[in-house]
Amino acid sequence: MDNIILYVIIALVVLIVLSAFVTVQQGTVGVTTIFGKYNRILTPGLNFKIPIIEKVFKRISIQNRSVELEFQAITIDQANVYFKAMLLYSVYNQEEETIKNVAFKFMDERSFMQALVRTIEGSIRGFVATKRQSEVLGLRRDITEHVKEQIDLTLEQWGFHLLDLQMNDITFDEAIMRSMAQVVASNNLKAAAENEGQALLITKTKAAEADGNAIKIAAEAERQAAQLRGKGVALFREEVAKGMSLAAREMQQANMDTSVILFSMWVEGIKNFAENGKGNVIFLDGSSEGMEKTMKQLMGLNQMMGPDNMQFKK
Repeated sequence: MDNIILYVIIALVVLIVLSAFVTVQQGTVGVTTIFGKYNRILTPGLNFKIPIIEKVFKRISIQNRSVELEFQAITIDQANVYFKAMLLYSVYNQEEETIKNVAFKFMDERSFMQALVRTIEGSIRGFVATKRQSEVLGLRRDITEHVKEQIDLTLEQWGFHLLDLQMNDITFDEAIMRSMAQVVASNNLKAAAENEGQALLITKTKAAEADGNAIKIAAEAERQAAQLRGKGVALFREEVAKGMSLAAREMQQANMDTSVILFSMWVEGIKNFAENGKGNVIFLDGSSEGMEKTMKQLMGLNQMMGPDNMQFKK
């Protein structure tokens, strides 16, 4: 009997000694209480605690945690928006006050998760309720920033910190999705038509510019050609006048009548008409009066054109 009691006492002592040691896994911390009141924090590794009276109240993970969310919101124009999001959060830090908040703010992990999810959903719903359906898809980043601003302070009071919130999917009712697809398709067609119109306008403009440049080049070429023709005619007339003047001086020195030059010009003119004229009949006044009249006209022309303003004597 005495041996049995001794064995029992030894077993109790062993159990008490063993219960004085507790192991805390890496990535977690332990929170102990004495008679239900917070006592201290146990760090990762082997820790000693007061047997029987000191108990490990909770083990808290200080690693990053993630949770997926699915919820619905309504826009200001009464469109249903469905969100799928991924939330990444962790314990704010390992300070004693922070760990105490994590350990004692909520009754259990389920209560904390429910409060966290409802807080985020409420923040997003409040933001979406001020926006139109057509704006929501373009505000993915704004929604994330709004949620972070709204719940960071609340989470810090609970001992947590929001690391990231990703909006993985934003959808609408099927009818709205179809109408949005039609809007996108019509906008694409409009853009294509505008691009085609711009391309046609550019093509027409370039063609008009090319035609205008061609006309300018042709006009410039014609102007230069006309100038050259004019210069050629002027040089021809100058050379003719010089030749007539020289011939007239030589005939005057020889005491000959200079009217012979005009008569020669008259004969050459008739010959040219006959050789190059396209008509079949040439009417000439061969009378002495007609010839005299023609000679006077040629003499007057010679008087106007002569470079030395010479006068031919009949």
